[in-house]
Amino acid sequence: MSPTPDNNAAISVRGITRDFEAGQQTITVLHGIDTDIRAGELTYVVGESGSGKTTLISIMCGILWPTEGEVQVFGTDIYSLSDTDLVEFRLNNIGFIFQQYNLIPSIDAASNASVPLIAQGMDRDEARERAVAIMDKLNIRDQAGKLPSQLSGGQQQRVAIARALVHEPRLVVCDEPTAALDASSGRRVMDLLREVAVAEDRACIIVTHDNRVFDLADRILVLEDGKITHDGKEMPEDH
Repeated sequence: MSPTPDNNAAISVRGITRDFEAGQQTITVLHGIDTDIRAGELTYVVGESGSGKTTLISIMCGILWPTEGEVQVFGTDIYSLSDTDLVEFRLNNIGFIFQQYNLIPSIDAASNASVPLIAQGMDRDEARERAVAIMDKLNIRDQAGKLPSQLSGGQQQRVAIARALVHEPRLVVCDEPTAALDASSGRRVMDLLREVAVAEDRACIIVTHDNRVFDLADRILVLEDGKITHDGKEMPEDH
């Protein structure tokens, strides 16, 4: 029996299965996932490579369609929306931080960080001002006028984080946000994510292998072979 939906859920997933075709074979990556991601919490998703972590968060935020199951984000059944409405919903409600930073190479860092605001129709100067303010919190204000090719990997990652946070989304979804950062910078990023992305009406979900920041989580979900095997405040002792 599926668990009863949490009334405080930012994300509610029920019966999520995802299959991929590989030649003549069908590979099932997720096996009937049921869980809620609660507003007001910083939730980590951890597990070995290939366990289904990135697939799960991609389905949770409307990037990858499930083979079966239902996903509600703040009460909206996102896979019942039209393609156009789904794009608009993501723009207005979700911030993404990907492993591949996906910065636009021809514009500077502040312009990259301001993209969500401009897409929402904000004046470019105001959008840039807000982007630079977020970059300042990430200690990269002095990189605002540089192209992505002029930035280190860690600096590019922080620009991508600024872009995800600049429009104050209700849900922030991150795939390895501290992977390219040293310990001090990683904790600063996690502190900022908690400050900006976690509130009574907001949530943040993070895929990470970084045990340096496990202690900052409100909740840790462990995936193994496409199934949730642990759900708690701390990592199980055998991981």
